[in-house]
Amino acid sequence: MTTPQRLADGIAALGLEIDSATQQRLLAYGSLLMKWNKVYNLTAIRDEEAMVDLHLLDSLAILPHIQVSRIADIGTGGGLPGIPLAICYPQMEVALVETVNKKASFLQQAKIELKLGKLTVHNMRVELLKPAQLFPAVISRAFSSLRDFVSLTDHMVAPDGLWFAMKGVYPDDELTQLPPGFVLRESRRLHVPGVDAERHLLTISRN
Repeated sequence: MTTPQRLADGIAALGLEIDSATQQRLLAYGSLLMKWNKVYNLTAIRDEEAMVDLHLLDSLAILPHIQVSRIADIGTGGGLPGIPLAICYPQMEVALVETVNKKASFLQQAKIELKLGKLTVHNMRVELLKPAQLFPAVISRAFSSLRDFVSLTDHMVAPDGLWFAMKGVYPDDELTQLPPGFVLRESRRLHVPGVDAERHLLTISRN
């Protein structure tokens, strides 16, 4: 199966409607990620099929549940899930926060090549980021424990804002460690085509 067909089939299996031009941009991002990965070691995944399943489709699985105008992707690494969000939701302002210089260099290049006008890259520790306007939501895919995630980003999230955490196995232990004042608002089990592992999207808010 070709890579474009794999992506198209996965999108259909997720029940999403993403036009062919947008699918082409997602594939262009995947190709860019694989190309830079050879030098910059952005991801452990080296195989195109795995890239589609574990990166693109894994990020796209959350699309129906992220309905905000602005979002910050914390510890984004190679731009996941922030860049797929920015490609599929071109009106959404997406801020990518990444401390590693070489990863931030890649993110800047991806922004330029993919013409993502509403995407911003912040090459700094998240606790040092002082946004001019508080975010209605932040998201992380592989940043840290839930406790650290909410604690380190508390200063940048609006009073009624949300934290979206992409997790594998349901993190019972991490949820018991949430700081006082934070609650699990919703948990969704996600089924990602081609991924034989548990996936969850947790939504956390202030109590």
